[in-house]
Amino acid sequence: MTVSALEFTQELSTNPKSASERATILANPGFGDYFTDHTAVIDWKAAEGGDAQWQNARIEPYGPISIDPAAGVLHYGQEIFEGLKVYRHADGSVVSFRPEANAARLNLSARRLALPELPEELFLESIRRLVALDQDWIPDGDGAALYLRPFMIATEAFLGVRPAREVSYRVIASPAGNYFGGELKPVSIWLSSKYARAGRGGTGEAKCGGNYAASLIAQMEGEANGCKQVLFLDEFNDNAVEELGGMNVFFVFADGRLVTPALSGTILHGITRSSVLQLGRDRGMDVQERKITLDEWRDGVASGEITEVFACGTAAVITPVGQLKSETEVIGSEDAKPGEVTMSIREQLLGIQTGTVEDTHGWLTRLV
Repeated sequence: MTVSALEFTQELSTNPKSASERATILANPGFGDYFTDHTAVIDWKAAEGGDAQWQNARIEPYGPISIDPAAGVLHYGQEIFEGLKVYRHADGSVVSFRPEANAARLNLSARRLALPELPEELFLESIRRLVALDQDWIPDGDGAALYLRPFMIATEAFLGVRPAREVSYRVIASPAGNYFGGELKPVSIWLSSKYARAGRGGTGEAKCGGNYAASLIAQMEGEANGCKQVLFLDEFNDNAVEELGGMNVFFVFADGRLVTPALSGTILHGITRSSVLQLGRDRGMDVQERKITLDEWRDGVASGEITEVFACGTAAVITPVGQLKSETEVIGSEDAKPGEVTMSIREQLLGIQTGTVEDTHGWLTRLV
């Protein structure tokens, strides 16, 4: 079956949230705590001696997945996912921010995890169908959005070590508020000295659950020390800064440079990251993707050469970083305020996403 011939069927939920229940949730959605009434699903199967194909595209009620105990995802971690946001603009239109980039990154991850690639048009149609049906779940409020989580899992029941021949691609949606909650202010991050998020030749640039599972113990260590996130280094490369557990990191220099660690195969290809780089270029900043070490961070903050540090990602958008803490030192001030450049880029990016700032790069895709 060709992609163009793959039609979506639709089964409506028989037990959707009432308007009052939904309103209560949307008044304080948190992040990833509640889910809409439906999900998008497409199956993939590689028949013995036949062609592999995507099939049975559908919208169905949100609910538990029935899966065999021997499914490949449960034993060998064959799984990938994406994250993107949907906004309602003042004119009533519903748009997504750079979904084509998410489709491309999903396929980059699929290649690394030996999963089938999903055609971009199927990716876009799956989110378009789901959002059209569940658009009443889009929250209002500054920066609020409907967060979409496309994911792909190996569903074939077998215990041999090989790529699965049966796969399920799904999309779920969740109303989202401020990722860190409350007033936006600089967060403290923990420097992991015991654990690594990724290694050369590994899955660092793929968006797969295993990377996040590996970061959780360090995240717990950070939380025990009063930090919101954890930073990972490459100890075999002069303690080069890599990324946080779930975000990329940027440095603003006093001379106008905007610096972020270069993609090296161990760092996620952040879509917010690439957007920030472009907005920096638009401003005439000296934008650099290069190695930046812990020593340069420490010395730059001490000398005043580094004036701002911020993290970015789909969920949190842009979050100022106040301090980097470890068992032996603290870099940065406890009284740090959100930096001028950080907040200006954040406001511009959110403005593009929500429709109050012109989208000069064609980043918005109308879904409804």
